[in-house]
Amino acid sequence: MDSNVSAPDTKTTEAGIDLSDIVEYETELPRADEEAPEKRDKKETRTLLRYLENHLVDMNVDKYGQSTPEGYLREMLSLRDELMNFQTLMMHYECAMSEVQTKIEVLNRELALVQNRNPIESIKSRIKTPRSIFEKLDRRGIDFTVSNIERYLQDIAGIRVICSFIDDIYKLRDCLIQQDDVGLLEEKDYIRYPKNNGYRSLHLILEVPIYLTSGKYMMKVEVQLRTIAMDFWASIDHKMKYKRDIPNEQSITEELLYVAEMINQLDRRMIQLRDRINGPS
Repeated sequence: MDSNVSAPDTKTTEAGIDLSDIVEYETELPRADEEAPEKRDKKETRTLLRYLENHLVDMNVDKYGQSTPEGYLREMLSLRDELMNFQTLMMHYECAMSEVQTKIEVLNRELALVQNRNPIESIKSRIKTPRSIFEKLDRRGIDFTVSNIERYLQDIAGIRVICSFIDDIYKLRDCLIQQDDVGLLEEKDYIRYPKNNGYRSLHLILEVPIYLTSGKYMMKVEVQLRTIAMDFWASIDHKMKYKRDIPNEQSITEELLYVAEMINQLDRRMIQLRDRINGPS
């Protein structure tokens, strides 16, 4: 099931769709006072549907520039069928994400008993929003269809695992991929091979089965594993990407790279201190 680990590679659409018309949502787990994910996803789906309906009206015109109701209805029926397929696919990804998260939580309980400490500090999970899926496909020049989502995207379902120590990351990785029903499709080790900007994390693309009334489906789930310090650094770097007109941006980028190396040294020193206190894990 394992695969070779390699060093990772370091709007408006052509159809005239203005992505700013589509509501954007956070990809992290909601706070207790936020709207339930199910209601939020339904709102976003309705927003996307209304926008695409308006766009389809513009597409269905005859040679005199008049709308053709027959063409519009055909497009709408096709869209609604695709929408149901889309919602079904998202449900499949949610089930797969739950399966993998449960596996990780079970491993955490066992390792906590064996090692007398929890190797996992926190687990976050998310399903990509329709807008995020649309934008990612559009950047690649790929049509927004259910079949293309399954074929070209591997991170629709995502889980982020925050660990205490670097060796906890590799222990969890080994325990996960040794399970009979877990396949490792891809691995990018940004801990051993950091990105040019200093980013560190271990990324896994897993394939797991889900069993529904209609049968068995093999689904992909992305799992990111990083330490507390790596996650702290990544959160600052993420804010940099979405902030405009930053004064002295180049010097800040260089400082972040320097801090990333300091964090790496800190992570490794913490392992040494832990082993001096408790002995090697």
